[in-house]
Amino acid sequence: MDINSKIYVAGHRGLVGSAIIKNLHSKGYLNIVTKTHSELDLTDQLSVQDFFKSQQPEYVILAAAKVGGIEANNTYRGAFIYENMMIQNNVIHQSYVQGVKKLLFLGSTCIYPKECPQPMKEEYLLTNPLEYTNEPYAIAKIAGIKMCESYNLQYGTNFISVMPTNLYGPNDNFDLETSHVLPALIRKIYLAKLLSESKFDAVVSDLKVGNIEEAKTYLNGFGVSADRVEIWGTGTPRREFLWSEDMADACVFLMQNRNFSDTHNATEKEIRNTHINIGTGQDISIKELAETIKETVGFQGELYFNSLRPDGTMVKLTDVSKLHSLGSKHKVSLAEGINKLYNWYLNQENNN
Repeated sequence: MDINSKIYVAGHRGLVGSAIIKNLHSKGYLNIVTKTHSELDLTDQLSVQDFFKSQQPEYVILAAAKVGGIEANNTYRGAFIYENMMIQNNVIHQSYVQGVKKLLFLGSTCIYPKECPQPMKEEYLLTNPLEYTNEPYAIAKIAGIKMCESYNLQYGTNFISVMPTNLYGPNDNFDLETSHVLPALIRKIYLAKLLSESKFDAVVSDLKVGNIEEAKTYLNGFGVSADRVEIWGTGTPRREFLWSEDMADACVFLMQNRNFSDTHNATEKEIRNTHINIGTGQDISIKELAETIKETVGFQGELYFNSLRPDGTMVKLTDVSKLHSLGSKHKVSLAEGINKLYNWYLNQENNN
């Protein structure tokens, strides 16, 4: 990418998109186009077509998606598959139609089978059934990978797919109903700490409710009290977490330095699994994660693991040797990242 190239970042307000925007700015890329959902509905085919015709971006980073945790994925199954496929279809197709030089499509490692060998290599895609709770979202992301591959092979486009592991970082979603496990644990344990210290005004302010009784009732629904925090599952599943700014650095590196031709062996009869895992190659149990957050926050109460709630996939660890071979590697450790995100959340609370 030339420093003056026109770059469209779809989903610029989210965890992924905001980190990519920050990284682009830090490297001197300032000709960046963004649109909020109210300005451009990416599920609307005609609106996306008109946008690409008028803006003519040279490069596209597709970070827009409908995302959520286990409960949200399992509850809003229709919305997750429909909205994600519509967003992808519209943006990828118009990138082809309008001659975009390079597109980066972001998915998720939930694309891999539920009983996937560990660590998960790119070649394990579509070898076994998916985890049921997030199957619609995973199928949408797999369709996006295959759409990029297929357009590259038929039309000669330069579309790259990357599959980040579980991300966390600035602008994360801390909503107790829809957030992923790491930010949800930070907020739950932080609120439990406030309750244990009788800092009721801070609890009311954080939740934006009328009074402390209303706040306690609401938090009780999530298993949060002054002396205990409930966590779904047994705590034994292992997860990998990547600081969002490390993910962004990998994405921008690939946009600057790598092409679709670098993602596979062109001599193979069948070209598939051209996507790239983005992660750390290191994992941690949910129990260990919760205890690390508890220590970081300074909560003295109990962590209760509710085994009646689903665990999800027991192990999810990416093989990142392909990413490393292409020249990119993460920098921020999990302990450092948790501390950074907790302080970021506190600063947001203090500034609101």
